[in-house]
Amino acid sequence: MYQLSPSILAADFNCLGEQIRQVEEAGVEWLHIDVMDGAFVPSISFGMPVIASIRKNSSLFFDVHLMIEEPGRYIEEFKKSGADMLTVHAEACKHLDSTLREIRKAGMKVGVAINPGTPVSQLECVLDLVDMVLIMTVNPGYGGQSYIAKMDDKIKELRAIINEKGLDIDIEVDGGISAKNVAHVKECGANVFVAGSAVFNGDIASSAKDILEAMEA
Repeated sequence: MYQLSPSILAADFNCLGEQIRQVEEAGVEWLHIDVMDGAFVPSISFGMPVIASIRKNSSLFFDVHLMIEEPGRYIEEFKKSGADMLTVHAEACKHLDSTLREIRKAGMKVGVAINPGTPVSQLECVLDLVDMVLIMTVNPGYGGQSYIAKMDDKIKELRAIINEKGLDIDIEVDGGISAKNVAHVKECGANVFVAGSAVFNGDIASSAKDILEAMEA
């Protein structure tokens, strides 16, 4: 199953609800929600109140990506705010396996993310605990960056490990994804694609449909 997960980090917050409605009407089923704390990454974005607010008027699958230190502190709060999946960074957790188990216990899908400089090998001991691995294809913290081509090999490596182990795990990619390169990244082994600027910087519905069509080709 292939999914486009538009990142609201690139949306216009003055009309966020309307822009989310536009991607939903374009046929998108997931919404990527980047939470940044100003510590794990330089930027600060938003938190539980914004998620809870948009949850009231959206039936999309909320793909919540925590770029925060020790995210285990807030698992229950994100569940209450409406997260369907919670993705935490391997680099941000002292006890990664425990954090992942707590997310499952709270009733959410479980994701783990790694930065461009973190090897796939660091995840092998927790793959049986997750529904999805998020490979950052840019350095996290800012939108509008270009896809790092070397991440192709990391995606291929992870897909090979998942297949070898016979696991049912999605591979999500986040950073520099557009209609121009989504087919290539799909060929590398990814099946969930985060796109921010490529969706929200222009005609939202048209941009989302272009990526969806390229993704399904």
